[in-house]
Amino acid sequence: MRILIILALLLVLSGCRNDHSDQTVAGVNLEKFMGDWYVISILPNSIEKNAVNSIESYQLTEKGDVDITYTFYQGSPKGKKKVMHPKATIYNRESNSEWRVKFLGLFKFPYLIIWLDDDYETTVIGVPNKKYAWIMSRSPEIESEKYGQILTRMRELGYEVDKLKEIPQIWE
Repeated sequence: MRILIILALLLVLSGCRNDHSDQTVAGVNLEKFMGDWYVISILPNSIEKNAVNSIESYQLTEKGDVDITYTFYQGSPKGKKKVMHPKATIYNRESNSEWRVKFLGLFKFPYLIIWLDDDYETTVIGVPNKKYAWIMSRSPEIESEKYGQILTRMRELGYEVDKLKEIPQIWE
């Protein structure tokens, strides 16, 4: 629990600037963005250490906010199941590509959609200080050409892509 609070505090402090449109995609159709996303790679954090079969799910609420369910298994597909339920508010309603995500009902931090392909099959979520990122796909793997395009964009934005850690997606 203490680790979650520390991570949330660091993320909040990393995003003190209000406008991050220079880092985000131009526009997101929220209805198309909703649903399940397999987490393919991350810039590591202590919460997701040894995560396997990570899935982030989004559901648009009647109020226009987003309910998030983040699920993964610790160490192996048969490991302990971890489930988190952060809530998101769409911060930039013009583009829908900048959200504020609340953890533990206490902390809100900037959540930036920095990559989204035209068919809504791959996305990357980042944070303003570029210390954390999540590469996600609608399927458990991403073709290498697309992954290379994503890495190029992340480098252009200043993310340390050499520190990315693959999240194993092992489905029976």
